Amino acid sequence: MVGLGNPGLEYLWTPHNAGFLAIDRIARQEGVTVENRRCKAMTATCRIAGREVILAKPETFMNLSGASVSALVREFEADPAEDLLVIYDELDLPLGSFRIKERGSPAGHNGARSVTAALGTQEWLRLRIGVGHNLPPEAIAARAEAGAGTKRGGKDYLLSPMRKADLAILDEVLDKVATATRRILETGAGAAMNEFNRRD
Repeated sequence: MVGLGNPGLEYLWTPHNAGFLAIDRIARQEGVTVENRRCKAMTATCRIAGREVILAKPETFMNLSGASVSALVREFEADPAEDLLVIYDELDLPLGSFRIKERGSPAGHNGARSVTAALGTQEWLRLRIGVGHNLPPEAIAARAEAGAGTKRGGKDYLLSPMRKADLAILDEVLDKVATATRRILETGAGAAMNEFNRRD
C-alpha cells in the first residue's frame, strides 16, 4: 500500500497529502510507525487479514512518485496488477468521499501519471480520496473549465493547509479508507468496490 503525497511539515495537512494521511491512519490502527527508509520511501511492515503488508510514503515528492513505487515493486517482486494499492487525493471527487478503481488513466493527477509511467502500465489498483469542493459535478467542471478548479483564496488549493472543518470531514473518511483497504485484502477489490463505491 503506497500513499502519495509530499514530504515536509509544510505539506502535512494539505489536500494533496491525503494519501500520506491514509497510510498514517492505517499504520496507527495496526500499531506500527512508518519510519524505515527503503526504496526512496518511508515504510512500515504489518500483517492485515493474514497477509504481510508494506505501508509506504514516497519521499520523492508527488510528481516523481513513480520512482519510489517502481523501486518497491522490484524490491518485493510484486505484480502491480495483483499486489499494489496506491492511495491518493482526487480533486474531481467531493471531500468526504472516496472511490476504489482497478485500473484507468491518471486523469490529470501528476502522482498517478508518474506511477503509470514508471510501471509502464495502468493496471494497478487505486483508492482515490475526494478533496474537491462540495459542489455538483457540473459546477466542478465549470470551475475547471474556467481555470478555477484548484484555486481557493488565490492560493493553490491542493498545496494549501486545509481548514479545520475540512480536516474534520477528511478525518472521518480516513477511518473508512482504512476499513476499505482491509476489505480489499480480505475479500478482493471487486467485493470492496461493490461495498464502498455505492453513492450515498
